[in-house]
Amino acid sequence: MFVDILLGLQWGDEGKGKIVDYLAPQYDVIARFQGGPNAGHTLVIDGEKTVLHTVPSGIMHGKPVNIIGNGVVIDPVTLVREITTLESKNIPVKGRLFISKKAHLILPMHKVLDAASEAAKGQSKIGSTLRGITPTYMDKTGRNGLRMGDILSSDFKGMYQRIKEKHLHLAKQYDFAFDVTEEENKWFEAIETLRSYENLIDSEYYLNDMISKGKTILAEGAQGTMLDIDFGTYPFVTSSNTISSGACNGLGISPTKVKEVIGIAKAYCTRVGGGPFPTELDNETGERIRQIGFEFGATTGRKRRCGWIDLPALRYGIMINGITQIAMTKADVLNDFDQIEACTHYKIDGKQTDAIPYDINDVQIDPVYRSFPGWKQDLGGYGSVEELPENLRSYLTFLESHLATPITMLSTGPEREKLLFKNKLEAIA
Repeated sequence: MFVDILLGLQWGDEGKGKIVDYLAPQYDVIARFQGGPNAGHTLVIDGEKTVLHTVPSGIMHGKPVNIIGNGVVIDPVTLVREITTLESKNIPVKGRLFISKKAHLILPMHKVLDAASEAAKGQSKIGSTLRGITPTYMDKTGRNGLRMGDILSSDFKGMYQRIKEKHLHLAKQYDFAFDVTEEENKWFEAIETLRSYENLIDSEYYLNDMISKGKTILAEGAQGTMLDIDFGTYPFVTSSNTISSGACNGLGISPTKVKEVIGIAKAYCTRVGGGPFPTELDNETGERIRQIGFEFGATTGRKRRCGWIDLPALRYGIMINGITQIAMTKADVLNDFDQIEACTHYKIDGKQTDAIPYDINDVQIDPVYRSFPGWKQDLGGYGSVEELPENLRSYLTFLESHLATPITMLSTGPEREKLLFKNKLEAIA
């Protein structure tokens, strides 16, 4: 019947997995549309943490079918490990997880090239997760890649060997030692396991057939808007389109089928790796946010840089994506702060603006802040947004007005049940 899109509005790590997990039972299909195992969606259910890197977050529920779309890049070893972990927790995967034949494969040499390239950059490192994501997307756009459907070919090993030879030639330009023998053995074992699942599909036909039958789809994005290859803080970005248009490309669906676009944003900001971060707090306050919010990468374990919420960046993300509603996460991390700051504008060369500069790396940005009194209360006992402490409600009202977009969900903790609603999300399935 229609497609809703859920994506991050900041630099990733906004808590998308939890929101997808909560909404999943209301949909017939959950479909991941871009990114790869550099993503980590953390779910806490009945006190147990599960981190999903490739499998859509709807897998934790019995109802929805889960699709890994053509826009995703897949590391077979990581995916098989993830499936095995889910099955060990008695979460059924077979018959509930399907993979697009057009999704590209991350090869062992992609990881080598990723690490070698990053090492060669020295002080100009992008902050790659070294999962082979960028080289895989480069092969995709260079029309050299291997796709999931290729594993069904009788000449698959020949196809693999031909692209490996190209990679070995590329690797000669780097002073970088490597041996992929062990990694290759694991990789081909994982390929055999995925073949046995018989879960490869022409996902674009499947999804459009579901829509024609009146079914509902939630498209799940990874990373965040400010990491988009076209509209993020280039070159400190990921290699795919993380924005709403990426859902159409990454799943093979028409934009006319999209109904709601749900943007996820933290009550503050974080970023992993290098790149500009106008509201970064490289001080005691930033460290306090990091420790309370446990801001360490779900995939890499790296410390996340922390700062106050950046409203110019959020307004930009809302515009680019056509956001219809916002889910705000981690409000509870700020429970004990006497004062909350929100960056409302940037000051560049003495002039105030709320626009993102063309090259945000090449300008001095001084954030213009507005202060709000903290709510100084635990949020665990509240049942709806309307019941929240007055200071928090005033803060949310300001954000809605400034962003011209309703905040319909507020997360008050990592657990599934700690999610408050406003207006009951009538637009959701």
